[in-house]
Amino acid sequence: MALTRILIAVKTYPTLSQTYDELVCTAGFREDGSWIRIYPVPFRKLDYKNQYHKWQWIEIDVIKNIKDFRPESFRPVDIDKPFITGEIINTENGWHKRKQIVLKNVFTDMSALIKKAKSKFDYTSLAVLKPTKILDFIYEPCEREWNKAKLDAINSNKLQAKLFDDSAARLFKIVKKLPYKFSYKFTSDDGKIRTLMIEDWELGVLYWKYLPIVNGDEVLACQKVKEKYFNDLAKKRDLYFFLGTTLTNHAKNAHNPFIIVGTFYPPKVDAIPQTLF
Repeated sequence: MALTRILIAVKTYPTLSQTYDELVCTAGFREDGSWIRIYPVPFRKLDYKNQYHKWQWIEIDVIKNIKDFRPESFRPVDIDKPFITGEIINTENGWHKRKQIVLKNVFTDMSALIKKAKSKFDYTSLAVLKPTKILDFIYEPCEREWNKAKLDAINSNKLQAKLFDDSAARLFKIVKKLPYKFSYKFTSDDGKIRTLMIEDWELGVLYWKYLPIVNGDEVLACQKVKEKYFNDLAKKRDLYFFLGTTLTNHAKNAHNPFIIVGTFYPPKVDAIPQTLF
């Protein structure tokens, strides 16, 4: 058995699954800087000691996911087997160690990236993009509840699970659905203005963190998320997007199959303290 070593860089906000209750799309980099997607992973149902962190090296036995034509897509050989977790890469020296892995292959032209995604010789589905300019950060209301049919199926599964392990069934609760969708509006080297939705888990956690602080005012919570992602990350940091295609849109050959699945925001070079030696 040959284990694959992966630096975790992406964990998307959980989605519902009738088989696993809840799934997280996880992606990261091999040591050579190439992307790999691991799916399915019922992350929140893993024992705490087996949960991995962003920017942590893990070792896992994976095989190509034959249900997914995208070249970066793999699945665990045994979804119930614990990952081997290793070093967490820190942010010292201006995120130097992270940048050595992440910035080996950076796109600056969104049109060129979309072309590679649609080429039968590439089908690129994960990439790092450096936007030319961030124009705005947008939030807008969306469906407030999960799909009822999926939720009913999951609740039915939980009732059956109680027959075998009542404590586990009671402890696990489906994550709340975000009632807003968030997007960056930006340009790249092709000069086109684009708006891409963000499905980063960190953003969702930030929204739920702010909501009680602003006494349940959803608009104020969204504004505070915007302050972080637009005023701080886009203006004060050296911001990159982690882009990923959705399987449905990629298979349908959508005009732009990508969404933002994560962000990478080291300090700007001129903000890094310089040493004499």
